[in-house]
Amino acid sequence: MAKDGSGDDSVPEAYELPWVEKYRPRKLEDVVGNSETIDRLKVIAREGNCPHIIISGLPGIGKTTSIHCLAHTLLGDSYKEGVLELNASDERGIDVVRNKIKTFAQKKVTLPPGRHKIVILDEADSMTAGAQQAMRRTMEIYSNTTRFALACNTSNKIIEPIQSRCAILRYSKLKDAEILKRLLEICELEKVEYNDEGISALIFTSEGDMRQAINNLQSTWSGSGFVSSTNVFKVCDQPHPIAIQAIIRACQKGDIDGAMEKLKDVWDQGYSAIDIITTIFRVVKTFDELPEYTKLEFIKEIGWTHMRILEGVGTLIQLSGLLARLCKLNMKPELFKV
Repeated sequence: MAKDGSGDDSVPEAYELPWVEKYRPRKLEDVVGNSETIDRLKVIAREGNCPHIIISGLPGIGKTTSIHCLAHTLLGDSYKEGVLELNASDERGIDVVRNKIKTFAQKKVTLPPGRHKIVILDEADSMTAGAQQAMRRTMEIYSNTTRFALACNTSNKIIEPIQSRCAILRYSKLKDAEILKRLLEICELEKVEYNDEGISALIFTSEGDMRQAINNLQSTWSGSGFVSSTNVFKVCDQPHPIAIQAIIRACQKGDIDGAMEKLKDVWDQGYSAIDIITTIFRVVKTFDELPEYTKLEFIKEIGWTHMRILEGVGTLIQLSGLLARLCKLNMKPELFKV
């Protein structure tokens, strides 16, 4: 019964979850991508002797999820009592190590034989140097009962003494095929209507980030009721790659007027310089019509322009200068004669 007593079926609570949480893997076998690293974690889960671990990699590729799956496999029903999870970007000072972590490490908990308590530190590279130094000592003293699992975007922000005490696992970006498989599974379960261009657009905008891909899928489906490329790029607020491809083709022919006209169309739609330059880079990187040498030269020029825009020079003139340089690369030498 609905809460208002109308007799309508109420929506189950599980369906109100964001899809990224609803379809979060619960077992290591369900984690998508990075199969070699996941296999190492499966061996640790099977043997039970978990070392201190650092998992590093880009956002949204399954670092924290993998640690939770490992903890669930190791501790089973004792998961709630045997795991302390902290987000180091919020709780990153030395007091957290001295109070919360140390108190948890000293606490007596009944666990399966041969298992250890697990401290999960998300965004560990945000911890202050002082907190990391304090944690180093805690890791040593309580290593008989407690193991640490750190997830971070860049492992070089973790101090060397902690790195040397941990097994470091590196996660890479997810492949397009891996994201495609997961998106199609979710579309089938949620009865999402889509076309192939829409799914390709989701993969393009995600850049190997599974969380981004699933969030964009849900946003597009909720907002427009159909997953097409146009709807995806509207939701993600990015210039359409087809418009950017037209600009690149004009530059390839040395047609500066045509390239400028197309750029002006994209600019008039309200996109910022950073949106445009980022999409130009991503399109050029995967643009098969460009010869390899030309592609490298284009990317070099795009990189310089990207740097200037990040420094604050995000004007149409800056982007126009980029197009002029790209066109110049493809112009015949006789055109430069006075």
